[in-house]
Amino acid sequence: MVSGIVLAAALCLAVVPTVLPAYVGETKIVCYYDSTSYFREGQGKFDVNFLDPALQFCTHLIYRSAGINADSFKLVPLNENFDVTKDNYRKITELKRRFPTVRILLSVGNGDDDQNTEKYLTLLESVEHRLAFVKSAQTLVKSFGFDGIDLAWQFPTNKPKKIRGKISSFFNNLKKKIVGSTKVDEKEEEHKEQFGALVREVKNVFKQDGLIVSVTNIPNVNASIYMDVRTIIQNADFVNLMAFDYYTPKRNPKEADYSAPLYSLIDRKSDENGNALVKYWLDNGAINNKLVFGIPTYGRAWKMTEDSAISGVPPFEIDGPAEAGPYTKHDGLYSYPEVCAKLANPNNLKVSQGKHLRKVGDPSKRYELWNVIDVSKRFGTYAFRLPDESGENGVWVSYEDIDTVGNKATYVRDKGLGGIAVFDITFDDFRGLCSGDKYPILRSAKLKL
Repeated sequence: MVSGIVLAAALCLAVVPTVLPAYVGETKIVCYYDSTSYFREGQGKFDVNFLDPALQFCTHLIYRSAGINADSFKLVPLNENFDVTKDNYRKITELKRRFPTVRILLSVGNGDDDQNTEKYLTLLESVEHRLAFVKSAQTLVKSFGFDGIDLAWQFPTNKPKKIRGKISSFFNNLKKKIVGSTKVDEKEEEHKEQFGALVREVKNVFKQDGLIVSVTNIPNVNASIYMDVRTIIQNADFVNLMAFDYYTPKRNPKEADYSAPLYSLIDRKSDENGNALVKYWLDNGAINNKLVFGIPTYGRAWKMTEDSAISGVPPFEIDGPAEAGPYTKHDGLYSYPEVCAKLANPNNLKVSQGKHLRKVGDPSKRYELWNVIDVSKRFGTYAFRLPDESGENGVWVSYEDIDTVGNKATYVRDKGLGGIAVFDITFDDFRGLCSGDKYPILRSAKLKL
């Protein structure tokens, strides 16, 4: 919790935020910045100085992340020593002096303890708790010169879906009709209405100071359960749709598949894809240019076994997450430069590590009438390495490259959406290790938009 003395000092020294319009009609490049990246080791360590090249492309920067105090329900820094005492909040917002057109928001929720959703739900259920949150959010945001807040609310995530054959799907659907679907939240209807009320209450207070309010639909939070689309669209300046992590080693430890497909895979129809998420919001009253399409700068990696399909074409049997990369040190997650370093590519000589992965681009096409419409990269790129003779060292990773990102940016442009959200820039190649170009994922999105 921010101490009274520290907060008072912050209030006295605060740079008065410029009153900025939301610019709903502009094409947005929303860049998420994970402040914990400062504590990574080696080439993964991200210092504030690395933001300068990125902010040439970003229209918004979202600082991850603040959290909620479980006792007072006030908005608080997740790391007071780093964010406040060591003045990282101030270092970030002072970047507006060099990049005056970039709006910098403070995010709440996404990055907080993802196992502790209870305090987020409890806050919604009380008008007094919501009021405490709104007032504290206004104070914290204004104190450190942020231009607004991003509500990336921690709701219970939907259960992982299994990849089923036709017979298995038939019996599973029959079971649902007879028994019904199990709810992950018994108060989901109330929480949906209450979150809509919170967005409205935050906006009513924030608009007095010209502050921005955005909402992030985080991965695997079912919008049909928790998002009152019409209320949110009316009150949020824009909404970030995190269209990825549909399959992850944590959620799906026994089977691998594309983690961020743009469309449903032909042979296993599903609503777990970016286009379905966009369609839901639009069908329920969202305005196209208020929707910002989220793309990841990291890949999801599984450990291949002797029983995995040797073709590498998903879905197939797998054995949990692959070993952590050298920078992120997180099992089953590789940053873009960690993936790049493992590919068979002569440009990777200075960062190449061990045996290479074989990259497989997405060759999918869709046929309409007599025309062949190339929608390559509908599902995503993957790379893999088969297990060795001992059955070890097998890896399969689903990730975004500059081609798939460019394709998604084109999709955004063709749909008339509000822009792209890059999640997050600290997992992009911010040092230019792969090809010499810094931020290739961010650059590709900007170029196509």
